[in-house]
Amino acid sequence: MKNEPLVSIVMNCYNGEKYLCDAIDSVINQTYKNWEIIFWDNQSTDKSEKIFNSYKDSRLKYFYAPIHSDILYEARNFALEKINGDFIAFLDVDDWWLPHKLEKQMPLFKDSSIGLVYGNLWLFFENKNKKVIYRKKILPSGMILNELLNDYVIGSPTYVVRKKSLESLDYYFNKSFHIIGDLDLNIRLSIKWKVGCIQIPVATVRVHGQNISLLNRSKEITELKTWYNEIKFDPIISSRRELNQILLKISYLEIMQGILTNGIKKNFFNIMKYPFCFNKIKLIIALLLPKFVIKKIKNY
Repeated sequence: MKNEPLVSIVMNCYNGEKYLCDAIDSVINQTYKNWEIIFWDNQSTDKSEKIFNSYKDSRLKYFYAPIHSDILYEARNFALEKINGDFIAFLDVDDWWLPHKLEKQMPLFKDSSIGLVYGNLWLFFENKNKKVIYRKKILPSGMILNELLNDYVIGSPTYVVRKKSLESLDYYFNKSFHIIGDLDLNIRLSIKWKVGCIQIPVATVRVHGQNISLLNRSKEITELKTWYNEIKFDPIISSRRELNQILLKISYLEIMQGILTNGIKKNFFNIMKYPFCFNKIKLIIALLLPKFVIKKIKNY
């Protein structure tokens, strides 16, 4: 443990009592032991504080937010002011880590050019009690800006970031985002730093009604448009043809949202104009499915 760098784990919480123990226990059960939890309580009104403080471990550090913030990434920025480690990870209270996560990831930082290390993950669909792997393809590593623009694959609970790499950016998280703050941060990091990857799952994301909704999809579309209009002027990113994939993703989400809210007729021609790819096949299939089936898929 003496030679292990300290990892600061930021855990933001607002009324997270239902799943909180699972998240905390998954950190305590890490085979890598030199860590601290920076628990940022966003003025919870449930038993979150009592649950967290019931753990008698000096590595668990509780902070009560002086003001309530409705924006996750603003709260993360506040919590980042309290960290002591040279490496930082993030864990939401409804997700959990696998025991080997940090032990597998931290050795990759021996390469000083690596600013971030991520891994694969499991998706746990709570209503079905079913677990599926997030990505079956080989995940990219190295200087992967183009790959991330083409297909963003970094799951929030999987990555560890070098503090020095965060400090090399103009700002940490964009506090105006509710949904895509991780995407924005990690693409900005990938411009300057190499990215390491563990191909096996290192975390589990719990998929439930509170974290996937049509409202969140609408927010995601709006934020992606805002982000695209900002990032397209970056001198490094603007010349990348992969940037067009962001526009295609926005178009895909808008059409799928339109099928659910406005029906088939108003979206048929938009689907026909969409470039042929796997997403177009998904859109065509969506035309043939009842709306309630599409809504149940949730992660379209």
